[in-house]
Amino acid sequence: MSEEIVLKSEETAPVATISTLGKHEGQSVTLKGWLYNLRESGKLLFPIFRDGTGTVQGVAHVKSVPAEVFETLKGLTQESSVIVTGRVRADKRAPGGYELDVENIQVIQRVPESDPFPISLKEHGVEFLMEHRHLWVRTPRQSAILRIRAEIMRAAAEYFDQNGFIRTDPPILTPAACEGTSTLFPVDYFGDPAFLTQSGQLYIESTALALGKVYSFGPTFRAEKSKTRRHLTEFWMVEPEVAFCDLNDLMQLAENYLSHIVQSVVKNRAPELEVIGRDIEKLKAIVPPFPRLRYDEAAKMLNEAHAKGELEHAFEYGNDFGSPDETWLTKQFDKPVMVHRYPAAVKAFYMEPDPEDPTYALCLDVLAPEGYGEVIGGSQRVSSYDLLKSRIEAHNLPLESFQWYLDLRRYGSVPHAGFGMGIERVVAWVCGLDHVRETIPFARTLHRIYP
Repeated sequence: MSEEIVLKSEETAPVATISTLGKHEGQSVTLKGWLYNLRESGKLLFPIFRDGTGTVQGVAHVKSVPAEVFETLKGLTQESSVIVTGRVRADKRAPGGYELDVENIQVIQRVPESDPFPISLKEHGVEFLMEHRHLWVRTPRQSAILRIRAEIMRAAAEYFDQNGFIRTDPPILTPAACEGTSTLFPVDYFGDPAFLTQSGQLYIESTALALGKVYSFGPTFRAEKSKTRRHLTEFWMVEPEVAFCDLNDLMQLAENYLSHIVQSVVKNRAPELEVIGRDIEKLKAIVPPFPRLRYDEAAKMLNEAHAKGELEHAFEYGNDFGSPDETWLTKQFDKPVMVHRYPAAVKAFYMEPDPEDPTYALCLDVLAPEGYGEVIGGSQRVSSYDLLKSRIEAHNLPLESFQWYLDLRRYGSVPHAGFGMGIERVVAWVCGLDHVRETIPFARTLHRIYP
């Protein structure tokens, strides 16, 4: 049962948010939020309030506020919802630079001691926190991560919107695979087989040939039975596609795009980066140009590292890079590194072969620094009808499901290219997180679909 206390008060002070307190220094304001923590020191109370935009410490002396207000504050429990009025005072020692001298308080709902908020300020195990994710997101660190995520998503769309790209949304339900069926979630579509999308790429290739420069932004699904710190089964992907674009154009787009996103976070979310303890200087360094490596060069570097004892296993040429390989490579650079021209045999059917050596594909992966691995994967697409048809057949994909895709090469085919960027991997890197599960409000992993 909840407990309610309502104190009558005249709300004459303007409503503000914690993030905007600096505009009201010396003035009384009204905040609407929750009690995050409460400290008591003799006749002084130090409640910490949160409102979704940040946290602020309040101060109340037994003689500075009415007795009813002091007793109400003293009896507050963690996560009780309140409307508090107080005078904004600058304090360089305070997080955010301001404190609130409490004048009045109205309690909307008091959390009872008999059923306290389950996430206290002590340490909790990961499983417990994930089971209570719906409440864990209220903590300052998790809230800061979600605000940074929102900034990354805002900046991701902003760059394309400002550079002549048109957003076109592909379907989430698809009749066939983009990269093979082993990592797809099947669904019953009125008796016919269908799948949750693993990429919008094939569809936005069609809109690129209609509109020139396009992008999609939405949820994608991968049924990989992976337990690594980099994998989710449901995540958000932004995918640009550009007509009359080759691999070099694509690499330039990728580095400009990623730099814009990171610098937007540095500019607009510095307080949140401070809350999570992120080294902002490392992010300030993310500006073009990025180092570029051919796959062959990267493979050579990895084997040299193995010979020196820096890697446990030798790299087998022709394979895709594993997490230890990507981690070692990225730690050699203070910027994302672009690895291009992988062996065509290990890449998807739609990737254009290198005209100088068709055993390589005109593709790239952008690997984030500090060991965070791939954040962007893309390629120039096959533009020849005959070659694409033979590739679909060679990969044992149902030709009838790709007739529409082949039409793009039948009617006015042009060189075109694009990439996919997973939002959660970028959030993990920008925030310096150990695991991708903290990058999304509700993570979906191999064994987790609750809450």
